[in-house]
Amino acid sequence: MPSTGKIRLFHWKAEEARPLIALLRAAGYTVDYQGDKPGTFRTIKENPPSAVVIDLTRMPSHGRYVAAAVRLTKPTRHLPIVFVDGEPEKVERLRKEYPDALYCSRAKLAATLKRAKPLANPVKPAHTIAAPSNRTTAQKLGVREGMRVTVLDPPPDYVKILGVLPAGASWEEDPDEILPLTLWFVRDPDVYLAGLRSMRQRMAKTRLWLVYPKGQKTGLTQFVVRDAALALGLVDYKICSVNDTWTGLLFTRKK
Repeated sequence: MPSTGKIRLFHWKAEEARPLIALLRAAGYTVDYQGDKPGTFRTIKENPPSAVVIDLTRMPSHGRYVAAAVRLTKPTRHLPIVFVDGEPEKVERLRKEYPDALYCSRAKLAATLKRAKPLANPVKPAHTIAAPSNRTTAQKLGVREGMRVTVLDPPPDYVKILGVLPAGASWEEDPDEILPLTLWFVRDPDVYLAGLRSMRQRMAKTRLWLVYPKGQKTGLTQFVVRDAALALGLVDYKICSVNDTWTGLLFTRKK
């Protein structure tokens, strides 16, 4: 692979990713890095990189799912995958699932990338990211393959909370445009009531999940959420238990 190739880097801590980005650029590569939020596979499909580099020092389970998405998406399945660092037992597990991927330390990444070539017959991962018999929370919320989903005011660990995305789908925090599906995390009754009217206006172009804490400690109960929305002409038609802390109601504008 020529040293002018483009690398798609996955690392879930932007500050820690900077030295790795600098290392790749010093070796002559263009680095495509989406920050410390989930990257979109849409850009990979539209403009595939020369290789995908997945750092395993943080959230190796996320790295495993990224690798599965790459291999299960037709435009990207032949891309070489390079795993960097990681705990030995986690790396060994990945070696069994992806024997045709490359594994290296950060110090040897540049040299390893020189050996990275497109795969004629890539190994399909043993697990899938969209198994119908074991749907993720994201799938229960109606996220489909390739879908871009707006996420508003999420908690720091929302990626883990919402589960693995279907292939090509992405979470996008505060995008410039209104996307087909919106998840709005609310924690405070006053903030919820203040923002609900403007959220109703958005619903001409999007379906809205109101995700709020379970229990009554915050005062934001199901009745408060539902009654305030109904007063503005919004009706809920689906409920989803997101996890032990969060629950959600799916709203539409009343006809």
